[in-house]
Amino acid sequence: MEENVKTALLAKNQKIIDMVIERAKRDFPDDIGLIGLTGSFSHGDYHEHSDLDLIIVNVTERGWEISYGFILDDVGYDIYCTPWEPRLVSQSKLESPMVSCLLDMEILYVAKPEYMDKLKAYRQTALDELAKPIGKPCLDRASKYISQAKQEYTNALLTEEIGSVRFAAGGVLYNAVNAVVSMNNTYIKRGVRRYLEELRGYTYVPKDFEKNYMAVIDGKTVDELRRAAFDLLKNLDKLHGEMIEKLVEKPTPTYENLWGTYEELWCNCRNKIIRSTDLADKNYAFQAALGAQGFLDEMTADRGTPKFNLMRDFNSDDLQAFKAVFLRAMDVYLSKYIQVGRKVEKFDRFEDLYFEYMKKHH
Repeated sequence: MEENVKTALLAKNQKIIDMVIERAKRDFPDDIGLIGLTGSFSHGDYHEHSDLDLIIVNVTERGWEISYGFILDDVGYDIYCTPWEPRLVSQSKLESPMVSCLLDMEILYVAKPEYMDKLKAYRQTALDELAKPIGKPCLDRASKYISQAKQEYTNALLTEEIGSVRFAAGGVLYNAVNAVVSMNNTYIKRGVRRYLEELRGYTYVPKDFEKNYMAVIDGKTVDELRRAAFDLLKNLDKLHGEMIEKLVEKPTPTYENLWGTYEELWCNCRNKIIRSTDLADKNYAFQAALGAQGFLDEMTADRGTPKFNLMRDFNSDDLQAFKAVFLRAMDVYLSKYIQVGRKVEKFDRFEDLYFEYMKKHH
């Protein structure tokens, strides 16, 4: 960019900034907390038609009235507000892709010192999160993006219209990028144009990520778009699982964390599966199997109990065999229960139950 063009562009931006600050002081002294600059002009990666990214933190509902969209010299501008909650709060917890708006914002105007203190506190929360080693918190954040990417992939399968498929594949792309960012416990600093450049420097990047990323963009047919999105998502999910295995400490069954779980398994699942399989009721048995699998998976994730794969052995034409599989799983679960020193709270007489329950301890 020629120096005279650059000078004129920066001068125009300063006029717009001064205009917004003047209006904030005049019309919204108690409604606008602070104004900052972010985006391409804050990190120098701009061109002649770059817009001006102002962060205007409104502290009242009336503050929204400062918002204004306009076009000047063929460039569009969107003067908008960002309330403390939920936007800046979610950014401080790294739950938003827009963390750079919080951390890298250049402060242009502050109405009261307390607002700067509040911003610094949010920034510190984000910095504390970013300082943590890669582990469960950031992988949990990544899980949410991966789930959203899977939903978008499902959307790509549920239509044959290429525009809709391409849009859904783009949703896979967007959420995959945010998942990878979370998996590396960092944030995007320079915007969409530099996504791939930034990700190349990360420690954890899925296999063939850039290749599959560009394959989504280059896809010409429904099949090509679906294939690229699938490959991207499959490798992302695989790396995420490997990182969990490597970096996340697994829970272990203990006397405290297994309390009541075997009885809950008996209550919610055992009799349903016995009843449904003895009746040869395929639907009832299948739904009961789903419930049992879900419960056991939850116990594995939260309490460290053995992994059971009941659904692998479900056969609607041999429900008795499935019942036997489930009862064996219950026996294994019971062995872990006993191993940590738990006894099953099982009674033949109400009087015994009453006595035990009224002691009010476990």
